[in-house]
Amino acid sequence: MNTTPSTFSSKDDIYSALSHLKNVAQQTPFPSAEKRRQCLTRLQAALMDHEISLLDALQKDFGQRAHEESRLLELVPLIGEIKHARRHLAKWMKPSKRNVHISTLPASAQVFYQPKGVVGVISPWNYPVLLSLGPLVGALAAGNRVMMKLSEFCPETNRVIRDIVDQALGEDWVAVVEGEADIANEFSLQPFDHLLFTGSTSVGHIIMRNAAEHLTPITLELGGKSPLLVAPSADLRDTAKKLVFGKMLNAGQTCVAPDYVMCHAEQKQT
Repeated sequence: MNTTPSTFSSKDDIYSALSHLKNVAQQTPFPSAEKRRQCLTRLQAALMDHEISLLDALQKDFGQRAHEESRLLELVPLIGEIKHARRHLAKWMKPSKRNVHISTLPASAQVFYQPKGVVGVISPWNYPVLLSLGPLVGALAAGNRVMMKLSEFCPETNRVIRDIVDQALGEDWVAVVEGEADIANEFSLQPFDHLLFTGSTSVGHIIMRNAAEHLTPITLELGGKSPLLVAPSADLRDTAKKLVFGKMLNAGQTCVAPDYVMCHAEQKQT
């Protein structure tokens, strides 16, 4: 495993890093289940090694985020994703049978699940750990290499994330990109085999247009308004507590934080 630092911050660097990862993916296009599981195991170990450093960095970047909140919102679900992927990896990789038309008998058909190659990930600032390393977990489990464009608003957290991926994976598996909007734009113009973006709808339009240049398949998780539906039989006191809890997590900066309430007219107090 090559553990050379893998941080890039210019257009030439992005192209060079992508070329390297594509070459590696072409040389070993089908990593074994054991190799993928090893990557996930090392990533989990590196996360645990850097836990306090990561929590401290998040607190510095956010200015007020308690360690308990960061651990609950980012580390706990991320470790859960890693454990889930390791547990189900062999099952996910197993070919699945398909029925064939009677005219083709005695032929049989199976679907073989193959890595795409190099996956690009553009993550936002509000959950800089979960929304960068979470997609990384899924991509690694699927046997892909990954390039991550981290948010420029979380420099302290980015530094620890770089240390984590360098310790666990190295440049043959992942490259970390940092920079302002121009770098993010250049990143989304690259010919990835798949591109994931989490952020605003307005930027999502730009990402989709850029990805269309190479017909790059994309996954967009875009912000929006989230209603809270209250059933007529709901316990309003309990509902109110849960609403406030969901709204105040991460100071309200969560894509599924409730923005407005839809309830029966008789439940509304004037």
